[in-house]
This record gives sequence, C-alpha cells and structure tokens, in this order.
Amino acid sequence: MDLGIKGKVALVAASSKGLGKAIAFALAGEGVNLSIFSRSKDSIELTASEIRRGGFQVDILPSVADVTDKEQIDEVIEATVEKFKGIDILINNAGGPPFGFFEDFESHDWQNALQLNLLSGIYLSRKIVPLMKKQNWGRIINITSVAVKQPIDGLILSNTSRAGLIGFSKTLSNELGEYNILVNNICPGRIYTDRIKTLAEKRAVQLGIKYEKAIEEMEKDIPLGRIGTPEELAALACFLASDKASYITGTTIQVDGGLLRGLF
Repeated sequence: MDLGIKGKVALVAASSKGLGKAIAFALAGEGVNLSIFSRSKDSIELTASEIRRGGFQVDILPSVADVTDKEQIDEVIEATVEKFKGIDILINNAGGPPFGFFEDFESHDWQNALQLNLLSGIYLSRKIVPLMKKQNWGRIINITSVAVKQPIDGLILSNTSRAGLIGFSKTLSNELGEYNILVNNICPGRIYTDRIKTLAEKRAVQLGIKYEKAIEEMEKDIPLGRIGTPEELAALACFLASDKASYITGTTIQVDGGLLRGLF
C-alpha cells in the first residue's frame, strides 16, 4: 500500500531507541525525510547511520536535544526547517517517569513528570503547528500509554501526566481540523522496550523471581499471549501519519495485544 507520504518531513522525538527509533525506521521505509533527536549524541548518530545503511532513499538530520529543554527544542526545529523547509509530521515521544506510589514522590517529581510527558508535547506542537497551518497539512501523533485508559498500579506519575496529554490532543484536534491537521494518540501496552525491561526487572526483585519469569508473568494477561514489538506499534504510527488516515483525528488507539479490557 502506498501511504502517500513519500517526500514528507517528520520530526521524531526521543528516536535513538525503542518506539521512537522503530517509528523513524518505519517512516524512512515510506520515503519520509527525518529529523531525529535524543539526549545522546552517540546514540542518535548511530541510529541515523543504521537508517542510512538500510538503503532508504531519504535525508536524515540527527540532533542532540532533551524534550524538556525549550532552547534545545527550538534549535532542533530551526535546523529542521532550514534543511527541509518545513515539517509535515510530528511524533511526540518521550520516556516515562519513575515507578512508585503517591507517598514516594515530592513536588519536584510531579513537575518533572508533567514536563516530560505533557508539557514537552505541548511545546513541540506549539512551535510546529504554525508551520503546518501554512501548508494546510499536518499530522501530530502522540505516543502515550494504555495507562491513559486504564491506570497502572505503581505508575501514578505516568497515569497523571499522560492523561493530561489526551485532553490537550482532543481539544487541539478540534481546533486544527479546518487546516487539515490531524491529531491522534497511540497507547502502547506492553511493548518490548527498555521501559518494559526495567519494569520486569523491578517486578523480579519485588517477587524474588528470575527476570525471564517476570516477563512470562507480564504476558499471562495479554490475550495474544506475548509482549509486542516496537515495529508493530510503528506500523500504526505510519498509517496515522499518512494520507490513508485522512478522516481519523482526535482518536486514542491502544496497541496492546488485547490487554485493555474496557470497551473504549
């Protein structure tokens, strides 16, 4: 299927590993030019090299930036526009705040979580939406968590901060529809990334079991019987970024192997 986005430009946040990296690879496979960034210079340049070695006929601009640092984000956007003359697709992506319960955290922990999982996406959108409006075309895709639909015990910071992004995105989709700018959210369930590995390690320590057993326990309540791959989520991101998804906006879609039991 031709998704109709060859030659478009995507800015993919936190793309040196995990979901961001998988999405960058998938977009490159569709002929999308990439501006990718992460906090690690070595990691993001390695990702750029791997994409180039993949034989994709796209241009890549790797940068070093933290999604919580406005000045660094401004520099990435300016460099992207200078190189590509615009930005068509924005993938808002970031790591997750630490595991813990309500009384484990102080005020600064809450502020850090909001900055990481809510305010970073708002700021990136605020800077890029004017560019999309000028061209009357745009895609904003937020990578969140199934926690926005079904809060997860021990992830109170994530449950709270990510839910705010859903409200923002729904409102933004209403405001930007007339400009052909679509705003959607993807909710990963248990996808095999460093985040899942860390949670499995913590569970193994808490329960006094081996890491492999902790992974098996995490798979038991997934109807498909396994943890998903980043590539499976990236396929949905590509579709939502495409012309084929031209009538889909304001949605929040989980990629979880059936883990979420709710109807919505």
